[in-house]
Amino acid sequence: MNNQLAYASWRDKKRERQPQTSAALIVDVKDPRKLSEDEKNALLTLCNDANMAIYRSPITSVDKNIPRQLAAQLGMKQLDCNWLADEDGISPIAVANTVESTTHTSGKTPRRVMIPYTNLPIKWHTDGYYQPQDRNINGMVLHCVRPAKSGGETAVIDHEMVYIAMREANPNWVAALMANDAMTIPARTDEDGVARGEQTGPVFSVDTQSGALHMRYTARKRSITWKTDAVTQEAVQFFEQFLAGDTPSIFRLKLEPGMGLVCNNVLHDRTGFDDDPEQPRLLYRARFLDRVSKFNDQIWLQTA
Repeated sequence: MNNQLAYASWRDKKRERQPQTSAALIVDVKDPRKLSEDEKNALLTLCNDANMAIYRSPITSVDKNIPRQLAAQLGMKQLDCNWLADEDGISPIAVANTVESTTHTSGKTPRRVMIPYTNLPIKWHTDGYYQPQDRNINGMVLHCVRPAKSGGETAVIDHEMVYIAMREANPNWVAALMANDAMTIPARTDEDGVARGEQTGPVFSVDTQSGALHMRYTARKRSITWKTDAVTQEAVQFFEQFLAGDTPSIFRLKLEPGMGLVCNNVLHDRTGFDDDPEQPRLLYRARFLDRVSKFNDQIWLQTA
């Protein structure tokens, strides 16, 4: 926060490299499981510039290995086997039936009570915002097998662009959200008691290994408690207004079969949707402790 010159240089370069449309995020690939060098470099470049890319392929088969194999080619190998993932660590994102069709890690809480496994809209968030800081989710692949009959669109925004917008508006807001007690995620309980303890930490932080900016955030009201001082409350209000606006940094699109989002855990949301009972919406999600690309990340050790 004290090196304004380094920040200004990074900010200007970041703005220059930003895609201007959702179409500019798309990279056509023949097979996400076996990328060519050109395809790989195109995805890495976009993830360096915008922290995300959309791949589009003709591979529409039901293959849970796709997100894992794609991620490995882009440097993401530390799969986060979260409590609602299948035993292979991949989460099938679909409307859960009354009886679970797959076995997930915990087995304590059915998927059907968790919003991602319903057809309800999901507010702005980063994945794993409730994780402890030593297990931050830094990368993610979201692969589409089948879209919803209607709805189910995704909005995405580079968290570094949110950081810039907030810092330009009021640097004190950024400083408040980098405090270690800025946000608290309540404990999650199940029939055996506390399944995950309360997690308190910053919104913005700098990864000590890569030097990259990391963000934890959810727009939900029930699953988060914010620090009550005035500057933190003002920063939260800025978030809500900024993400509800029509900023050109927000891209909206609907993933079709064979398409997927690969990203450094950018902010994203999802609209509600209606399913075709015969062909229900299905996406495979893989979350990682490592990032897609580490090009130029060390600048954060100077600017943040």
